[in-house]
This record gives sequence, C-alpha cells and structure tokens, in this order.
Amino acid sequence: MKKNKYNIRFAVLIYVSVFAAFLLGGCKKNFLDRQPQGQYTEETYPYPGGSGPYDTYLFGAYSELRSFNVHSQSYIAATSIRSDDADKGSTPADGGANAIDMDNFPVSASNGFANTLWTGYYTMISKCNIALDQVYNNTAITATTAQKAVAEGEAKFIRAYSYFMLVRLFGRVPLIDSVFTNTAAQSNVPQSSAAQIYAFIESDLQFAADNLPLNWDARFVGRATSGAANGLLAKVYLTQQKWSLAMTTANKVITSGQYNLSTTYDKIFREDGENSKESVFEVQATASATVPSANGVQYAQIQGIRGSGAFDLGWGWNTPSTALEAAYEANDPRKTRTILYTSTGTTIYQTIYGENLPVGLPNPRYNNKVYTNPSIRSSIGNRFGYWMNIRTLRYADVVLMYAEAANELNNTTEALAKLELVRARARNGNNTILPAVTTTDQALLRDAIRKERRVELAMEHDRFFDLTRWGIAQTTLHAAGKTNFSDARDVLLPIPQAQIDLSAGVLTQNPGY
Repeated sequence: MKKNKYNIRFAVLIYVSVFAAFLLGGCKKNFLDRQPQGQYTEETYPYPGGSGPYDTYLFGAYSELRSFNVHSQSYIAATSIRSDDADKGSTPADGGANAIDMDNFPVSASNGFANTLWTGYYTMISKCNIALDQVYNNTAITATTAQKAVAEGEAKFIRAYSYFMLVRLFGRVPLIDSVFTNTAAQSNVPQSSAAQIYAFIESDLQFAADNLPLNWDARFVGRATSGAANGLLAKVYLTQQKWSLAMTTANKVITSGQYNLSTTYDKIFREDGENSKESVFEVQATASATVPSANGVQYAQIQGIRGSGAFDLGWGWNTPSTALEAAYEANDPRKTRTILYTSTGTTIYQTIYGENLPVGLPNPRYNNKVYTNPSIRSSIGNRFGYWMNIRTLRYADVVLMYAEAANELNNTTEALAKLELVRARARNGNNTILPAVTTTDQALLRDAIRKERRVELAMEHDRFFDLTRWGIAQTTLHAAGKTNFSDARDVLLPIPQAQIDLSAGVLTQNPGY
C-alpha cells in the first residue's frame, strides 16, 4: 500500500524515473515491436520536442491511474462485483471477508478493500494538488499562460475523477484541494457534504473542459482532453439528475468531431482497439519482455481465467453473472464478446483468437472484455495482461447519457435517435437482430435506455452506480440473489474505520454501519 504523505523533492525523483515509461508506452499500436520501457535520453525526455514544463508533476498524477489501489482489486470489487453484472468468481474463499462481503453485503467498516480505495484516490488527489501547487506557486518554472492553463486542466481532470469516485463510493468525504506538508493535519480534515463535493467536481471539470485541447499529438496519447472532461462532467450531471446540463454537456462531446462509433464492438476491447475513435478516456498501460509489469496495471490479471498452463491467466475474479447473461436480447453479439464461456463435457468453447478452452475451469464464465492476445503473451513472456488499457469512458456511454437525459426532458426524437446509433453499431449490419426501439412512451423508453446501458457497458464498472442513481438497487439486486443489500445502508460503502481512527474521530460513519 502506498504511503499517503508527500515530500515534493523526493516525489520529483520518483516521477522522473518513471515518466518516460508512460510516454514510450502510450502510443502502442504494434505490441510485437516495442522499445524497452523506462529508458530515455536528453533528446527524448520529457517528450520528443517537449510538451510542457509541468509534465514531471503531472505524470505523478497520471501514473496513479495505474495504481493497484485505484484501478485493480478493490475497484473491481466495489464497482462490478457489488452489482448484478458479476459475482466474485475464483474459489469460494479467495479474497476472504474483504471480497466476500463486497459480493454479498454488508461491507464492514474494517473492510480492507474500502480502505484501499480511500487511500488510493486520496493519493491521486494529493499528486494532483502537488502539480497544481507547482503551476500556481513555482516561479522558477518558465511557462506561458496557455501552458499553465493546460497543466491546470489536466490536474483538475484527474482530481475531479478521483473525487467523483470517492463521492459515489463513500458519500461525505474530506475536500482537500491543496498540498499538506503535515500528514496529521490532512487526516483531520472533516467531511464535506456530497453536494459540496459535487460542486467542487463540476468546477474542476468545467475548467478542464474550457482549457484542455480537443486532441493531442499521437505521441501524447492518453492525456486528458476537453472531450474527456465534458464526458465525465456529463456523467456527473446525470448522476445528480441535472438532465438539461447532462444533455448539453454530452452534446459537446458528440459535436466535437473527435469520436464516433466506427470501431466494431468486437475490436474495442482488443489490444489493437485501444485509443480508437470510441475512446474518450483510457488508462494507459504497457509491458515488455524486460519490464513486464512495472509500467502496467493489474486490472486484466485479476479478472483473467483461473486455470493452469496456457490458461493460467489470472485470479478468475469478477465473473459475469447469470442475471447479466439473461439480460441480452436474442443473438446480441455483445453477449459473446462480454461473456467467455468455459468448455464442458459436451460443448467446447473457443476464445476470440480461436483457442479451445479446457474443461474443468473453476468458473463457468469469465470476463471476455479483458481476454488478452496470445501472441502478445508469447512475445512478452508474461501471461497476466499488465499491458491492457482500461476503458474508463467510451463514446457509446456518452451517447447513451445524452439519450437518457433527452428522454427525461421529453425529447423523445433525440433519445430514440441516439439509442439507435448504439444499437446499429451492435447490430453490425445484421438487420435480423436488435430491432430499432420505436416506443414514444417515456417510461418504456426509459426502461429501454437503461437496458441498453446495461448490455452495452456490461462489466465496465457503471452498473452499480447506475442502479443506485436510478433508485432501483435494492429491488434489482434482490432479484439477482443479493438479498442482503439494503438501500438504507449499502448504497454507500462504510467510511473505513482505519481513517476514522487516524482522524481521532473527526470523520464520522455513514448511516447503517
């Protein structure tokens, strides 16, 4: 677990040592012809030709997106395993109470996964605040007004994402917007209300949207853009049922000319589908034979097939549920691209790369969206998928947010048009499946959009948050067999007892725990 304290001079040394790895691994279309990671020269550092005087500090924030505490085990458990999309998977006892309670509820205040998420996102916030402090106060750095604004926008985008995760996970959390040199003082910041946190997130994202570029040179793939800021802001508005703002902000992404649905659903989640026109924001990861994990993320390994030999690909967590399996319409190709079935004594299933899956794997289903290319596994000499990017925000998500907001505003025509865009891409030219939705009844169209969000974004960490913002979590989760869930308690995680103790009681517990 990373320490939640920062000495700026020490941090600079850490950032410099890993900064080039991020850059060399960022634009990675050919996985079989990679340069060694973690190397740079005076000519290539910090970027070929340079991009900004604050990059050293900004990478401290970007690198945390790959942290185990931010986008791996605890993240998967809290956002997906808690939902009706997925079960814990693996073996019954794997992960102990930390994992089992995330799956079955309630989650205790001593749950280590909850504490990991808290410390992970506050670590990332602290690194954003360090970068912002440099922009605001370091007069030794020469920078134009435009360079300062872009750097500020990048740091505020990542900080807003961190707070958006925290407020949806925990509700009331401390609002820390500056560098603390005293760790004890940071631990004693009282909680702000959810409304205050949302207002802060909106302010950060509005600044980012106004000051970040529409796109970056291909050398800088993965850096935050105005489209990413507006896309995330639309989701923030949608979560608060600010329908008009959500629709208007999503439309800024749609009309930006930067994104489309031309990438087939099958390709989106392959390695060669990374950073496509579908991608609004992705966590960048890479690996090589010489550096197989240090510049990557453990996200795919945790969900990889738990088997042996060539199929020892991971821990086998986050397995698609029978409830998700039943949610798809007949012959929807998104089902087989999402759910990887394991072979039985009577049926042999294949991977997307034509490999026969063995009989006797511990779980009947695995997450097919994180299945890795066997050629890359062989080239790198590593089976665990550290090179796989995380699709944090896709264009289809933005289009469906627009459709949802439009329907709530009684703009049925726009809602139907955007819904059809997503269904048409999924249909992929086969007009015998996924017929166009034509209902103009607001309630029926609401249900259709919600169902589309589920199958389009299955296993992509939106489902639990969607259920809670729609107010249907208890009914839905009980129907899926998660009968311990209570709306009065489990919409939010408990404030970690370890953090309450560190604060000497300044932090207070959420209701029901």
